[in-house]
Amino acid sequence: MNDGEPLARLLDALDPWRDTLVVVGGWAHRLHRFVPGVQIPRYEPLLTKDADIAFSTVSAPTGDLAGALKHSGFDEELSGDHEPPVTRYRLGKDLGGFHAEFLAPLFGDGIRRDGTEDATVREAGVTAQKLRYLDLLLIEPISVDLSSASGIPTQKAMSVRVANPVTFIAQKLLIRKRRMPNKQAQDILYLHDTLELFSGEIEALRAMWTERLSPMINPSIVKQIEGLSQSQFARTTDAIRNAALIAPGRGLVPENLRAACQYGLSEIFG
Repeated sequence: MNDGEPLARLLDALDPWRDTLVVVGGWAHRLHRFVPGVQIPRYEPLLTKDADIAFSTVSAPTGDLAGALKHSGFDEELSGDHEPPVTRYRLGKDLGGFHAEFLAPLFGDGIRRDGTEDATVREAGVTAQKLRYLDLLLIEPISVDLSSASGIPTQKAMSVRVANPVTFIAQKLLIRKRRMPNKQAQDILYLHDTLELFSGEIEALRAMWTERLSPMINPSIVKQIEGLSQSQFARTTDAIRNAALIAPGRGLVPENLRAACQYGLSEIFG
């Protein structure tokens, strides 16, 4: 079974809710390859066993989403002490460990009125983990036509909403310092590969940022993003060196990786 088949199972189950859900994370990056006009590189995209699905708590899904997942073979795995508990939705133990996680934006100080941590939320029967800056990924998602997505055999022709490449990059910039070292390296590679994938559309991404996206984002966050786009790749760091190492067979040179990211980010965010 190729790794696109479990995703197809998930997207088929979620189809009735596709107008309220957005694919983010590693699978968003992979689905970007099916956007018309991108420059598809020769190397394979980063692999991931989990699919991150985001929704807004303002326009959250309704109905029995959890029941649809269970009907399609997904089982709940609960962890942690939060209420409701952090939940993964795993598709069978014989399918390579594929699982889905739901995510929602975290606002405020992260503490509820009763003093407990505001870490999770339950909507339509599924539990989503709340994350800072996730709201960026819900701004102007793009639609990806899966009829052209080879290796993702959904039961019927459909499109899926995916985080747009500009907010995908911006959110990676904002969260990078909060991540574990191995995740920092992975995020750098996601940044590099996204910039390379959309290298022929840089002017369009710049216009998207300046004309449509940045006016919808808190000015202080815009300032952070634009500052980080200049500072995070000002020099070659251990995280950048590690990013080059986790891409075997591609011959990535850390300094070239750094320079490519610095140039692409400056072109989009100024």
